[in-house]
Amino acid sequence: METVTASLATTSGFDTRRPDYQAFKARMHQELLAVLNLNRLNEIGRQDAEPEIRAVLANLLARESQIPLSLFERECLIADIINELFGLGPLESLLRDPEVADVLVNRFDQVYVERHGRLEPTSVTFKDDAHLLQIIELIVSEVGRRIDESSPMVDARLRDGSRVNAIIPPLALDGPALSIRRFPFDRLDAHDLIARRTLTQPMLDFLQAAIACRLNIVVSGGTGAGKTTMLNVLSSFINERERIITIEDAAELVLRQRHVVRLETRPANIEGKGAIKQRHLVINALRMRPDRIILGEVRGDEALDMLQAMNTGHDGSLTTIHANTPRVSLYRLDTMVAMINLNIPERAIRQQVSSAINLIIQVSRFSDGTRKVTQISEITGMEGDIISMHDIFTFERDGVRDDGKVIGRFKATGVRPACSDRLAAAGTRLSPTLFNHVEPVN
Repeated sequence: METVTASLATTSGFDTRRPDYQAFKARMHQELLAVLNLNRLNEIGRQDAEPEIRAVLANLLARESQIPLSLFERECLIADIINELFGLGPLESLLRDPEVADVLVNRFDQVYVERHGRLEPTSVTFKDDAHLLQIIELIVSEVGRRIDESSPMVDARLRDGSRVNAIIPPLALDGPALSIRRFPFDRLDAHDLIARRTLTQPMLDFLQAAIACRLNIVVSGGTGAGKTTMLNVLSSFINERERIITIEDAAELVLRQRHVVRLETRPANIEGKGAIKQRHLVINALRMRPDRIILGEVRGDEALDMLQAMNTGHDGSLTTIHANTPRVSLYRLDTMVAMINLNIPERAIRQQVSSAINLIIQVSRFSDGTRKVTQISEITGMEGDIISMHDIFTFERDGVRDDGKVIGRFKATGVRPACSDRLAAAGTRLSPTLFNHVEPVN
């Protein structure tokens, strides 16, 4: 141990990923457990127990005469051990960073985070696969789930609402993998989206009017493009007097209205029974006298029930879908309904789609990490067997600056929306100039 600790203390660039540091931390952790009353610690909680633990660790480190750690190194060591006792170990420092949107553990010694739309490596590491698996088991056990060889994949949620996915061997070939999608406490609002050049004020005015007159809207985009953020912003325009039912696989939406009922799916239990899917919740929501139904993401057989709800008086509904363009989102809806195997003719499915959905908002994440509304498209009906659709607003990308920033312009196509009469009937008259503006993004 003398050679290990000497190298740890004399290294100019202190790196917690080093095996010698991990070994020393594990030994100190075990010595701490040997002298602590764990039951008492669980009763009094972290805030009250931390001073006592720090005092015990200081005494243990004082005995290590061969390990002249600097003050910074001692604080790192103590913080890491306390996080092991009360939190998620090495992940705690990342989860406390408000700029971190995603934490991605590829294997025990490779951890990435997403900040400002870009992935970057971190110096965080676990001791080994067993250490990482221990943290994963801690996460899933808190929500009554388990992960092992018979059930090697799991979705869960942290106490702060962050969404977690874990997968372990034999499915994960390089060892356990963990993905955490965090959700900020201060959600972005409409003014934030304009300030970040996600969309323009005329585009926002049009969408606010569309919500007010109860158009059915689908938000389309790829992973991490900002679909849920856009859905949150759109839902903020819903009248306070309306009854809203939200349906999600993992609760992410934060609605500020008072009259909201939140529903969430349930996975199967250990015996593979008891699963409640989104389709069950959509059907049940129709019996709950909703004014609006907000489906977090349509991804399976619930697509048919959602379309039927939109077509039978539950207008003003909102949902998201994974797709790269508005047209592709329509193809995906076709496919989802066809997968139910009800032998519904393809034309009948498309008629359902064209009559149910009014607007598709396409959001995209660009190479510089920015997120923008690239299209707002309106569905106008059927032309033969094809759903007719036209763009009302677009973002035209011109290129990339030397510093990596994407440049382009938000542009109205000049097409007067077919829903203009419906907007006017609802008391909203938008200026004709709104559909002719051009706003550059430099």
